[in-house]
Amino acid sequence: MTSELNAAVAGDTRLFAIVGDPIAQARSPLVFNEIFQRMGVNAVLVPMQIPAASLATAIAGLKDIGNLDGIVVTVPHKISMTPLVDRLQPIAQKVGAINCMRRAPSGEWIGEMYDGEGFTRGLRKQGHEPRGMAVFQAGAGGAGKALAHALASAGVTSLQLIDVDRAKQDALIADLAKAYPDVNVSAGSTAPEGVDMVVNATPCGMGGDDPLPFDIERLDRRVLVADIIMKPERTRLLREAEARGHRIHLGRHLLENQAEIIAEFFGVKTV
Repeated sequence: MTSELNAAVAGDTRLFAIVGDPIAQARSPLVFNEIFQRMGVNAVLVPMQIPAASLATAIAGLKDIGNLDGIVVTVPHKISMTPLVDRLQPIAQKVGAINCMRRAPSGEWIGEMYDGEGFTRGLRKQGHEPRGMAVFQAGAGGAGKALAHALASAGVTSLQLIDVDRAKQDALIADLAKAYPDVNVSAGSTAPEGVDMVVNATPCGMGGDDPLPFDIERLDRRVLVADIIMKPERTRLLREAEARGHRIHLGRHLLENQAEIIAEFFGVKTV
């Protein structure tokens, strides 16, 4: 938060939160608070570290805070948060995960998922049209499911998926094959090749000593390498890909392109 925003917080300030574990990597407070300040909205978004074992208890408590209007959801809670809302919007129903929830005037909490739309919008704004691409993606968790559905909906020709949790991987492949029969969906290899874009949709890369989420040695230099991790901005995957001559796509593009969508979901006009 900026010093100006800190000075503006008062008894009538509306509250928003981002919940996750870990939470230090989250850039959402900076982005959302800049939006609030730019639009003259008396609101603040704060980070809250909540471990998985305490999630239901913590969310129940947050719902009782009268001036808390919405919550952004990050790793690892995007799937486990779905039963903690009263109603899921269409994308969240399809994906089975949420990355935001808001309190409706009726008092019920509504959840939706915008990771996928944020990712595909970000690609297009950076000049990378997903339609017609052959794509490899690591990660079938909450964000990974959202990205996979969005990429299939955007018209990729094929989508190879891997996840360390084989059950999640296979379930997502089955869901996508049923929902998008024109897309060739299959299990991938940890050493992908023959694709136009590779995507890391796992938490691998948040830590400085994390291994690569997949091998990039067999990739043609024309392949776009994308990561959804926000911090560090250039993960080991992106640094090594850039050193090999690949174009790279940063995680912040996803956040920046979904933040205004989520702000409007929260009821904040951004234009």
